[in-house]
Amino acid sequence: MIRYVPNALTIARILLTPVLLLLLWTNTLATLASALVLFILASISDYWDGRLARTYQVRTRLGQFLDPFADKVLVLGTFATLSVMEPQIVPWWAVLLIALRDVGVTALRSWAESHGRTLRTLSAAKWKTTFQLVFLIGMLLALTLTKIPGFIGSAAVRVLESGFPFALLLVVVGVTVGTGLLYAFRLEYTADTDLDG
Repeated sequence: MIRYVPNALTIARILLTPVLLLLLWTNTLATLASALVLFILASISDYWDGRLARTYQVRTRLGQFLDPFADKVLVLGTFATLSVMEPQIVPWWAVLLIALRDVGVTALRSWAESHGRTLRTLSAAKWKTTFQLVFLIGMLLALTLTKIPGFIGSAAVRVLESGFPFALLLVVVGVTVGTGLLYAFRLEYTADTDLDG
């Protein structure tokens, strides 16, 4: 039974992402708060499906494909939606760079597997994921707070307009692209099947 739990969590994350994006796009206090909660739950599920798979040694080829796919659908979908809603904070070129990095690493990984090897996951890639999730949670939280009347809402608006979120995005993009370049230049391979990158 336990062998199916990691993949079930991953599939649930994929299925919940369109709901999350629709709630985000609706852009009311209730829907933004719901999108924030769903995003946090999805991020937690990403941690637990990987941990359960490693703890109980129930990794499958399907899970190795679906887990990074689910992460990219969640993260890129949220970034893309924010680029439409808040283009001054999340411009399209930033989302494009993040997407191109993921496409590039996926291509390298496919090339490695076609040669009977696995692209070794860099520890820096885990920091990349953390930076992305923290930024997106912060953006969703700030957008939610802007819908609250009074001091809290006005303070959240000032934060979003301060330029600070954009500066954080530049850091996220820099870390994301930087880890992609590390993969491209180092090209280290191992038998490790951890595909979170």
